[in-house]
Amino acid sequence: MALIIIGVVVVLVLAGAFLLATGRRRASTGHLSRETKRADAGKPAEPGTELEPVAEGEEGADGAVPVPAGERAPVRYEPVDEEELGVTRRQFFNRGVLTGFTLSLTGFGAASLAFLWPSGAGSAGTKVTVGSVDDVQKSIDDKQPFYNASAKVYIQPYPKEDVPKAEKVYASTITAGMAQGYVALYQKCPHLGCRVPWCQTSQWFECPCHGSKYNRVGEKRGGPAPRGMDRFPLEVNGANIVVDTDTTKLVQGPPIGTDTTGQGQEGAPCV
Repeated sequence: MALIIIGVVVVLVLAGAFLLATGRRRASTGHLSRETKRADAGKPAEPGTELEPVAEGEEGADGAVPVPAGERAPVRYEPVDEEELGVTRRQFFNRGVLTGFTLSLTGFGAASLAFLWPSGAGSAGTKVTVGSVDDVQKSIDDKQPFYNASAKVYIQPYPKEDVPKAEKVYASTITAGMAQGYVALYQKCPHLGCRVPWCQTSQWFECPCHGSKYNRVGEKRGGPAPRGMDRFPLEVNGANIVVDTDTTKLVQGPPIGTDTTGQGQEGAPCV
């Protein structure tokens, strides 16, 4: 990730240097000539840029305006070259394009850095208060798991009468939460890491990627998954449920064939 961030920064620096060099080069175009500036300021033009005076009433061979003898003739009008007029328009459009390109590149670079930069608001690896016991119980009463996006876990009820059977299979860090009536299931499928959704009709977790299925407490019931759903330790702290999302404490799901609760499919499958 560090190499990607360095690459984005280098691209932004090179783009800025290119735009700066281009702007300096274009800044010298479209300027008025020295003779034109002197004429506009009322200063005499360089020799060779004004008409010879002619007598009053006469007209020069090249169509110059006649002036009284002895007076300085006006500077001949020179039509502005169309190419010179077009420089200003080109500069306007070129600078507009460069400005848009710069803003787009800056926005892309900022978005890339924001995407790659570690988020300080993340909660993975810490103890997370996923919700209150009352909120979890409301979901359980609706026959669906309580989901917490920060911890990436489902909170499901675990029958306390089945804890003795669970103690033969699960680590003590997991059965401690089961003894309090809950289990925290990691959202990823152990097969290839897809997020496993809940099927309301079957009352099972069913992975849409490859069809792995798990009962209410995450024990495998079918499909290619090598084991049941992984899980985190949890504890009931007062009125709240706290999950320890430290990945070093993540406990792998139970082996195939584990069925501590005996909960079968309760309706039509979703997958």
